[in-house]
Amino acid sequence: MAMSCKDANKAAAAAVGIMDNGKYVRYTPEQVEALERLYHECPKPSSIRRQQLIRECPILSHIEPKQIKVWFQNRRCREKQRKEASRLQSVNRKLSAMNKLLMEENDRLQKQVSQLVYENGYFRQHTQNNALPTKDTSCESAVTSSQQHRLTPQHPPRDASPAGLLSIAEETLTEFLSKATGTAVEWVQMPGMKPGPDSIGIVAISHGCTGVAARACGLVGLEPTRVAEILKERPSWFRDCRAVNVLNVLPTANGGTIELIYMQLYAPTTLAPGRDFWLLRYTSVMDDGSLVVCERSLGNTQNGPSMPPVPNFVRAEMLPSGYLIRPCEGGGSIIHIVDHMNLEPWSVPEVLRPLYESSTMLAQKTTIAALRQLRQIAQDVSQSSVTNWGRRPAALRALGHRLSRGFNEALNGFSDEGWSLMGSDGMDDVTIVVNSNPEKLMGLNLSFTNGYPSVCNAVLCAKASMLLQNVPPAILLRFLREHRSEWADNNVDAYSAAAVKVGPCTFLGSQVGSFGGQVILPLAQTIEHGELLEVIKLEGVGHSPEDAMLPRDVFLLQLCSGIDENAVGTCAELIFAPIDASFADDAPLLPSGFRIIPLDSGKEASSPNRTLDLASALEIGTAGNKASNDIVVTSGATRSVMTIAFEFAFESHMQDHVASIARQYVRSIISSVQRVALALSPSHLGLQASLRSPLGTPEAHTLARWICQSYRSYMGVDLLKSAGEGSESILKALWNHSDAIICCSIKAMPVFTFANQAGLDMLETTLVALQDISLEKIFDDHGRKNLCSEFPQIMQQGFACLQSGICLSSMGRPVSYERAVAWKVLNEDENAHCICFMFVNWSFV
Repeated sequence: MAMSCKDANKAAAAAVGIMDNGKYVRYTPEQVEALERLYHECPKPSSIRRQQLIRECPILSHIEPKQIKVWFQNRRCREKQRKEASRLQSVNRKLSAMNKLLMEENDRLQKQVSQLVYENGYFRQHTQNNALPTKDTSCESAVTSSQQHRLTPQHPPRDASPAGLLSIAEETLTEFLSKATGTAVEWVQMPGMKPGPDSIGIVAISHGCTGVAARACGLVGLEPTRVAEILKERPSWFRDCRAVNVLNVLPTANGGTIELIYMQLYAPTTLAPGRDFWLLRYTSVMDDGSLVVCERSLGNTQNGPSMPPVPNFVRAEMLPSGYLIRPCEGGGSIIHIVDHMNLEPWSVPEVLRPLYESSTMLAQKTTIAALRQLRQIAQDVSQSSVTNWGRRPAALRALGHRLSRGFNEALNGFSDEGWSLMGSDGMDDVTIVVNSNPEKLMGLNLSFTNGYPSVCNAVLCAKASMLLQNVPPAILLRFLREHRSEWADNNVDAYSAAAVKVGPCTFLGSQVGSFGGQVILPLAQTIEHGELLEVIKLEGVGHSPEDAMLPRDVFLLQLCSGIDENAVGTCAELIFAPIDASFADDAPLLPSGFRIIPLDSGKEASSPNRTLDLASALEIGTAGNKASNDIVVTSGATRSVMTIAFEFAFESHMQDHVASIARQYVRSIISSVQRVALALSPSHLGLQASLRSPLGTPEAHTLARWICQSYRSYMGVDLLKSAGEGSESILKALWNHSDAIICCSIKAMPVFTFANQAGLDMLETTLVALQDISLEKIFDDHGRKNLCSEFPQIMQQGFACLQSGICLSSMGRPVSYERAVAWKVLNEDENAHCICFMFVNWSFV
């Protein structure tokens, strides 16, 4: 607040009067009331407006305009002071609660250290006693006996009676609290999550326990009862949750409730079935006022009520988990979340088991999702705002939730939702399921505004999964989002939009980014900036004089998540659905899209700008159909699984024809994605990401120095214009050189041994696969003849200049180059080490 000393002195008396010639002029209560009313209407009136106020309010007629101006200045000053004080109080409460949380976490860690030290001493002594020839076990100490009992707990028998269920519930509560605030599980901080006042919370994952487990502690600005209500409605915030059915509710003597619950989870890919749980949930209030909601699976161990197996689901186990919610001073709650599951990884293909054995994945999809939902709702309560699209944040989140849920329903294709499997066409790479349930269509295609009748009465979904290697999910997803023309068919988009067109195209909004005919219009973004909800406007793609039913402009509602490259174990999704330009909240949605799930827990390093220059280098069209099971996954490479699902509305008697088109369309998308992935994969082997073998070795630095020295010796000029003195800077400059630089061995059958980034892009390969490519394979017959004629000159003179020509990438795509230079690379002893080629101004034909 910039104020003069005079204005600052006046502020104290602003509520009752102003200073005039050394005296205070006091306002009457009626004048203060009138000024306050005017302030709420216009906090900063202009000079003309202030004079108008004096004329309109007779009670202010004897007050000078200058006095009115000072009053409004002081009133705005007090308002700023009040808001700042409120903000500081809120920050102080949050820091105090966070400090309390950290002190509790520190106490828990100290207990865990003490327990580990004690157990270490016990086991060491036990090992030494086992080494003795005889052992008297008749006088074991009570400490040893209790220790053994603690290490191998025995569950007393249970039954389905209320007393038996209460016994199971109390045992679940004890075990849950031992994980939430005790030392029952060894927790380690989740990679990439740093606690602090502005962080989502303290997030940890389990180490060395049964199944997968995650734990989080955080602060939310909601009361404990409201927090419990939100968290119990798991399908509203956990998008992988299909249903939670409460089958029975039993009140307890202590004021709590016991619920018997059946829960289903969607499968994330087409390669595995969904999971279901048969649970007991116990809600109670502790003596200190804390609210506890804990859950566990009911099985043979507890001898409680049973639930028969359900088709298309694998019965998973939830170990004692739940929520500890404590009221916070000044409002809000401190919450502890524990998720502990055994997802039965034996039931999925071995390549997918990391998804079901990763505590990081559980934390991202479940534990952190719960905290984010609470924070978003708390923000909605404190900042009731409407976006410039006329939608409240909660309504926009509901649209995103509908997109995600619809995609999961189509991906899983459960029979109880009306889906049935179609026969294949002899290839099992694409699966087709059909839904003829009118309720599923949600009133789809009620009518066209141009008078055409509704004909679509069924929905078809074509889906497939594929393995990807060395492609960061966030990079690939961003390319698919920004360069839709590289993989999408405009005709398919236009016909999909025609199925939901119910009004004129009146959708308006500011243009943010345009990528080859598509305009991205933002709608919403989550607090943590991990998810985007936007509208894609495809301009003129459906305009066709032959078919007046097609809309001129196509609008897609799109959900994009997982684009943060620094997030660990994050699933990347791009889900979209055609919408009518009227953009109604209850508009029918047929979601389609992509889901990319990393299979490796390691952090991916990649260049964030790789996708920006790729559109011009990619050839539009297909490069041949390749089945997903043909992809070879090598050890040590980053891997991910991509799942594709596209929905089509159609007339029932055209089912076979639409199914054939859908198969071809999805196969073309698979081919395009494989081509894009191959072009993106070298970025994962960039210099910053892997200055390891072979680039990180001393041999690589030496080779870079030899290449530059030999080029200068033969050509008389420097190859690198601005390289530094050190070998590392030379290698870095060579790696980032704009022209393709490739080295091959001097053998009867020369093979490539090194290439810079541009060389790998031109050959469409990686450093690992480079050595499998021979020199003669990249030239056509004419090129091989020219190379044979110039080869003696290269060996005798040391260099040769080749005319413009055509070479081939490892994928068989023609590459043109303006000219090429070849020279011998000499080692320290002036002996020929290899031959280096530089292709200048190359591009794909």
